[in-house]
Amino acid sequence: MALLHIVFGESSATALGAAFELDEQLKGDILYFEDDLSVGPLFILDTKDGQIARRQWWMQLSGVPAQPVPELIPEENAVPEPEEEKGDQAKIRQLKALLKTTPEQEVYLWAGQNARDVCGYYWLISQLYDFSGRIHIIYLNNLPFLNEKGSVFYPTHLHQILAKEFLKAKKLARPVSLAEFEIDGDEWSRMMNENAGIRLLEGGKKIKGEPANFYDKDLLQQSTAEFQKASKVVGLVTGKLKYPVMDQFLGWRLKELLRQGKLESKGELKTIKDFEVKIPSEGANA
Repeated sequence: MALLHIVFGESSATALGAAFELDEQLKGDILYFEDDLSVGPLFILDTKDGQIARRQWWMQLSGVPAQPVPELIPEENAVPEPEEEKGDQAKIRQLKALLKTTPEQEVYLWAGQNARDVCGYYWLISQLYDFSGRIHIIYLNNLPFLNEKGSVFYPTHLHQILAKEFLKAKKLARPVSLAEFEIDGDEWSRMMNENAGIRLLEGGKKIKGEPANFYDKDLLQQSTAEFQKASKVVGLVTGKLKYPVMDQFLGWRLKELLRQGKLESKGELKTIKDFEVKIPSEGANA
């Protein structure tokens, strides 16, 4: 029975897949979840309403207007068809089905020391209690690895690790305990109820919620009286962070600052590569 490896984000899947060529025992299927749960609404995400609200938020970030769901009048005695699950929700449903039908299947869950992976871990573990003993965690928390030059460094993301270094990391795998299933499942419930705008990793597995405008002051600080690419402003902010925040989220915050009149722009407000921003002149605020 091949191992099933779970990671968060396509770049992590690519990095782990490269290690398979070096170790037959490591080889297996890779399942990656796409959503970055360290940002955006989580309220009642375990319900259809919560999942719809989150999808609409992502559409807002992408500049796509949310489409209202048309109200259909069903024919008499007709049974409404269930809405098809997509993306991560479909993947988690398929994962549970696999674990139910294949009792010998074991799972290796990989997580780097970053908010995206840790939030993903909490979300996933809250749904896999029935499969305790078969879910193994490999959490790369403050662990030293070697880079291409042979120097020691402490990666925060899986994609920063060389393929050969995954072989060493595999030895860290251990089953998620029953206590962790309960405690970390409760932590996921707390995060959903808190419904912060952004979630930051403070160390270990400790997640702290902050409002969505948490980085607005940094974006304003890196903006100047002259127009510069929005991508440059975002890059200057993320370059100072120990745990970078996704560009798309900071791009959305720039647009919010524009909407509030705290910045001016030129160019099309699409991606951060398409427009420039600057601090409004004093005359504009008069």
